[in-house]
Amino acid sequence: MVKVNHIEVIEGLYYTSDYMWIRIEDGKARMGVTDYAQKQMREIVFVELPSVDDTIELNEPFGTTESVKAISDLIAPLSGVIEEINEEVESRPELLNEDPYGEGWLVVINPTDLKKELEKLMNFEKAVEWYKEVVKEE
Repeated sequence: MVKVNHIEVIEGLYYTSDYMWIRIEDGKARMGVTDYAQKQMREIVFVELPSVDDTIELNEPFGTTESVKAISDLIAPLSGVIEEINEEVESRPELLNEDPYGEGWLVVINPTDLKKELEKLMNFEKAVEWYKEVVKEE
């Protein structure tokens, strides 16, 4: 893990410019919101996720988060079929603030074109450089 200013960036994950992270686990993709996203949203009070067996499409909204500050769409970093949702996060949305890379994960999908879509995401090193630019602009 590296801290860029006050933002945690975790090794072994992929990242999007929509502030999502992806962890590949045996060909499946576990996804969540980044530390930066949860800090920007501040106190998250509601999470709406899709259902198991729903299909999500790359760069399309698949759910929402609501904070005391705003309502934000969750933008799919990969296409695929939902295999698992984190029901705990729906009942305890504060998990996104408390542990965005752990207990605050959102969904696990079976990706439809993992290799091709991963090429479009940032790896750890690229994400660290990208966040250095993001925090400069704050």
